[in-house]
Parts: sequence; C-alpha cells; structure tokens
Amino acid sequence: MIAIADNCRAGLLDAEISFVASDRPDAPGLSWARGMKIPVRILPYSSQGRESAEKWLDDLLDNTGTDWLALAGFMRILSPEFVAKRKGRVINIHPSLLPSFPGRNSIREAYDHGVKITGVTVHFVDELVDHGKIIAQEPVRILPDDTIEDLEERIHMTEHVLFSRALMEIMS
Repeated sequence: MIAIADNCRAGLLDAEISFVASDRPDAPGLSWARGMKIPVRILPYSSQGRESAEKWLDDLLDNTGTDWLALAGFMRILSPEFVAKRKGRVINIHPSLLPSFPGRNSIREAYDHGVKITGVTVHFVDELVDHGKIIAQEPVRILPDDTIEDLEERIHMTEHVLFSRALMEIMS
C-alpha cells in the first residue's frame, strides 16, 4: 500500500488513493496513511460480520467514486456477490506464483516444500480464493542459504514493484 501511494505521489501511477480500509485497527499501514492524510476506515468484520463489513466497503467505494479496489495485505475472503458486482475492478497481490501455493501461508509452504522458484502474482479477484485472471507474475528464486526471513524480504520487495507495475498496466 505504501509503495502504491508513493508511486501515485511521484506521478508514476496515474491514480489517487481514495481511502485505506482494514478489518484490523492495528494494521501497520493505517498510521502511515493517517500521517499522509489519506482517509482510513475500519471495516466491522469482527463486530458485525462479513455481510455488514462488505456493505460498508461497497458504500465507501460508491460514495468516494472509487473505480478500482486494490487488495494489499487484505486477508479476508470477499463474497461472490461483492466480487460479481465489481467484476474486473478488484485486484489482489499474492506471494506465490499462482496457481501454486494459494492461501494464507504460501511463502512458508513454498519454502518448506523445497521449491527452487516461487514468486508473486497480481490477479483479478473472482469468486474463488487466490484465483482469477493473472495480470502479472514475477519469479523469486529460493537460494540455498535462504532463511524464511530472507525469502519473505525478497518476496515483499518484489510485491512493492510488481503491484504498481500491474496497476499501471491495467489502468492505462
């Protein structure tokens, strides 16, 4: 999210961030967003459930005139109804070369499985988890002496570049 915002401010990405939303009030990027005067919203998943939280998000998107929803570190599964309404306008980043290693622990699974190459995927969100048309992928080699922390760091560095590059591609 920070890399995308930085690229917007630098003029590399012709877009404006309407808001930053999270289901976690303690999410690390929220204080940064507040400091940058980007509106922050906490979605009530825990207190009111998915249907209510998605209604909040849907209203927020409509009320701000937001065209694209970029999921960066958003770890909730959107309902098929929400996704269908915004088909082709919700994108996600995932820390593996999908379709390999979908789900929550993909970096650890790739590392433990002993693959030599993993990577990052940016894709359109559809009704299935970590599925949908792939927009961009970037491989990340797992080096023989890598710790899981080394791999996570390279994956995150790759995500920062790839997500903005994919957004530039689909928004042009």
